[in-house]
Order: sequence, then C-alpha cells, then structure tokens
Amino acid sequence: MFIFTSGRPAIGLISAAMIFASPALAAEPITGDWITEDRDAIIRISRCGATVCGRIHKYLVTPPDGAGQKDIYNPDRKLRNRKVLGIAILTGLRPDGDIWRGKVYDPKSGRTYRSEISLDATNRLKMKGCVAFICQSQIWTRAR
Repeated sequence: MFIFTSGRPAIGLISAAMIFASPALAAEPITGDWITEDRDAIIRISRCGATVCGRIHKYLVTPPDGAGQKDIYNPDRKLRNRKVLGIAILTGLRPDGDIWRGKVYDPKSGRTYRSEISLDATNRLKMKGCVAFICQSQIWTRAR
C-alpha cells in the first residue's frame, strides 16, 4: 500500500513505518570468560535470570590473603566474611544499543560503580566504571 501526497508517495512516512516495525538492535553478546586488564583474574560473564552478570571465576594472581580472600572491604558488614572468589562483580547488565549497562563492584575497595560494557573487538571488552561524570576504563581480553 502506498500513501500519496500531492500525487507523490510519502517516502518519509513509509521510511518511518519501516523503522518502527523493525526490532530494536541489541548489543553484541558479551558472555564468556574475560581476563581483567591487570591480568589478575578471569571474570565469567553469563546470564543471571533476566540480566547478565560477571563473577570472579579464577585468580591468575593470588590475592594478599590467599585464595580464600574475604570480601573485607564490603560496606555491608554481613558480607565481609564471604570469599571473593565466585562473587558477582558485574550485576544487572542489560543491553542498551551497542553497550551493556549495569553495576560493577570493586572488592579491592568495597565500592560499587555504574558500568558500561561494550565489545571493542571480537576478543576485547571495554569495561567502564563511573561515579557521576568521572569514569575509568579498562580493556579485558577473552580468555582461551
């Protein structure tokens, strides 16, 4: 069906209808095992219910208090006795265009930041943590 205006098809209306009819583009999947920029751990990113999360899967460098390192800097005193290995440091990740948005927890400081994650290349993940408008980025590489 064509829409005519003054004898010409209304191309703009047809184009707009096609845009709204097409599904939204989602961010590329970021699941898998990733080596942190400091090369001290492997983070496993996978589905966690309705969102995506990333857990500390393996240490590449043993923490100061050994492999049983506790989450001693956690602001929640009840969580300070849990082991860091296995905890979710990336939580609530949801696709938003070409990036994934959620939260990132830093067990070395006990702080949680807003995060943005995107694939920089097939085997490179750009991980950004932000407080207000101040952000820090890291590049993680895919583990083999």
